[in-house]
Parts: sequence; structure tokens; C-alpha cells
Amino acid sequence: MTPCIAVLGTGLMGLPMARRLVDAGLDVMAWNRDPAKAAPLAQHGARLASTAADAVQGATHVITMLTDGDAVEQVLFGTGVAEALPTGTTVIDMSSIRPSQARAHAARLAERGVRHLDAPVSGGTRGAEAGTLAIMAGGETEVFEAARTVFEPMGRAIRVGPSGAGQLAKLANQAIVGIAIGAVAEATLLVSQGGGDLEAFRAALKGGFADSTILQQHGARMQARDFAPGGRVDVQIKDLDNVLLEARALGLGLPMVEAVRDRFRRLSDELGGGDLDHSALFIELLDLNGRSGL
Repeated sequence: MTPCIAVLGTGLMGLPMARRLVDAGLDVMAWNRDPAKAAPLAQHGARLASTAADAVQGATHVITMLTDGDAVEQVLFGTGVAEALPTGTTVIDMSSIRPSQARAHAARLAERGVRHLDAPVSGGTRGAEAGTLAIMAGGETEVFEAARTVFEPMGRAIRVGPSGAGQLAKLANQAIVGIAIGAVAEATLLVSQGGGDLEAFRAALKGGFADSTILQQHGARMQARDFAPGGRVDVQIKDLDNVLLEARALGLGLPMVEAVRDRFRRLSDELGGGDLDHSALFIELLDLNGRSGL
């Protein structure tokens, strides 16, 4: 049976993910709170719904790609979606939320005979467009295996544990991303101010221990001062706040995460960079060094 997929949330990430599903020949019904953001999918072959509850009618799988846990809860349980979901439907929450929220959503849906996977992603808009996202899934093994045909057009999905484990893996991912952006920013500034060729620097590090997607992609963004949003600063802050909340619940201190979170907050609150790409942490570093005009 060909999956019938409802995609709830067609923003920067949800739109290209939905396009990948359509291109794979899957039946896609899309909804977004702002209908204009879903409209391009109609020309691509998807069907559009006027409400979230309408979108999930008859769906075998529902993908949510929303801002945060509160938005996911509101859409699932405050707009009639939960009541409209057919028994046996699988809800795949690909948003980045707290593990405790994912587990709570899974439990509430299970009471209605609806299955749930938390499956946040990494790879940004480029990965969404190319279908190369890293997908970290939490939930029951059999539910995950049954959803493989849905995941495949969007990227590489791996089950990392029970309900909530996908979100925990994503928080760990975002901790690495945030800290790595800070390190790449500092290395970029150091090489630049020392007279080095930044393109040659990144090429020289390819394949070495310090190489990474962040070095190659975000290092180039920093060099070009191209901070058009892929992963927004304010979303990075939300994710790092959630990392620290989860760490606190586990009795852990994560000093590097806290330090870089504070720098992203300064970029947003003091320098007005909340809607920029998270590689714009370079701007905050320039400002710290009194070199904002570079």
C-alpha cells in the first residue's frame, strides 16, 4: 500500500522535505498555518488542506515539522488533529523538541490507537533539498521499520532508541553544531587576520581531523558574509536551551554548551541577529574583537 502522507508545517525545512516526498511518487497532503508557505507545493503535485485536521484525513503517516514542542502540541491536540487521525496512523514528529515532550505526545496518541516516532533531522535546508538529511528516530522498532519508505526520500534514518531518544540525539547534535560553529568562527578570524587564504585553508584541512561540513559550508559563509537563513540563530538558541534543560534534569553541567548559548543569545538580543543563519555567530565574534567592519 502506497503511503498517504500529511505534512504539517512547510517552512524552510518542511517545504523541501515535502517536495522530496512528492518526487518519490508518494501521495502528499500539505498544510501550513500561513497558506502562502504551502502554496508552491500545489504546482509540484501535492494536495493542499485548509486546516491541519483536514490534512490528516485518511493519512497513513503524518509528518510534523514545526517550530518547537509547544507548536507541535498545539497542532496535534489543539486543532482537532488527534481526533481526526485514523486508528493505526503513524505520526512522525521531525521537529526539534524536548525528549519529555516527545514521550508525552507518544503516550497521548497511543491512547487513541495512533503510533508515534520522534525523528528530528540534521543537515539544514541543503540536506532537505538534496534528500541527504541525517534522521535520528526514537520509538518502537516495528513502527520505525514500517516507516522506512517514508524516510528514504528525505535522507538516512537510524533508530537510536525508544520514544524520546531521537530528540535526545538531536539535542546532542545541536550541542556539537553550536560549539563547532564557534570554533570555526574563531579559526576563520585567526587565519584571516593572520594573512592566510581562507579558501586554501579550508582546502588544506579537507580529510583531516578538523574537517567538517560546518568548516566547509559555514566557513565559506563566514568568508562571504552570507548569512541568509538556513538554520536560524533563534532556533539554535531554542535547541541549546533544551540541551541545558535536559542536562540539568540529568544532573549534568555542560559548560561549553552554556557558553556558546550565551553568545548566540547576545547575537540575537544585542546585535539583532535572531533571524540570520546560525553561522552569523561570526558577526558576534567580530563585534567582541571590535572588528565589526571587517
